Amino acid sequence: MVKTEGEATLGFGARPPERFVRDRSFCEISEIAELRFVPTRDNPQCPIGYRCREPDYGDWNWDAN
Repeated sequence: MVKTEGEATLGFGARPPERFVRDRSFCEISEIAELRFVPTRDNPQCPIGYRCREPDYGDWNWDAN
């Protein structure tokens, strides 16, 4: 669904729904795309898509020249 539609909002249990996107082009210009995984019957770490979020201090490469 994420791959074909470009984005989907999914809820898991008691957690609030999350928006997953196909790629960074669905994020705001100030956001980064973080790959997300969900457990499935045959794979405990199945990639579902990306979550858009604002970068934090640890996301920057401070050693780049």
